Amino acid sequence: MSRIGKQPINIPDGVSVEIKGRVVTVKGPKGILSFPYQKGITVKQQDGILEVTRASDEKRQRAFHGLTRAMLANMVQGVSDGFSKVLDLVGIGYTAEKKGSNILLNLGYSLPIYFQAPPDIELEVTNKNTTIIVKGIDKQLVGQVAAKIRSLRKPEPYKGKGIRYHNELIMRKAGKTVGAKA
Repeated sequence: MSRIGKQPINIPDGVSVEIKGRVVTVKGPKGILSFPYQKGITVKQQDGILEVTRASDEKRQRAFHGLTRAMLANMVQGVSDGFSKVLDLVGIGYTAEKKGSNILLNLGYSLPIYFQAPPDIELEVTNKNTTIIVKGIDKQLVGQVAAKIRSLRKPEPYKGKGIRYHNELIMRKAGKTVGAKA
């Protein structure tokens, strides 16, 4: 039995779960998410708890058992609390400026970069225009948008300049030494 798949999911107050066919829809104060699950997986709701079970021990069903439970748990957490990722801009002149629901990034290139966020994602710029907060209810989409912003200027290993996740450790390399004696 899957260690992740057999754990029950508690449904907090203010969140409603609807199961129609093989589609689970979760509604909460922050929004609505839905997830279609695979054949052989069953989802049951009773007494404020969601349980995910599988029909057999076939390899494919074992894989989807844990995946389905994790996706449903993320949906419940997303519509009740939401998810966020924090990005730090490190470097002289690296700034972000909020323009409506999008951001304008100055990352040391000849022209600024205008980044448009997907409709379900909210972007905030704080801390003297050097911190970007990506917020949303879909954990996968929040991570994808944060990774896309980070890919615009990845942190380099010599000076550490670039866009990095908050509290990300960058392995620094020693540069060339000038005038080294043999």
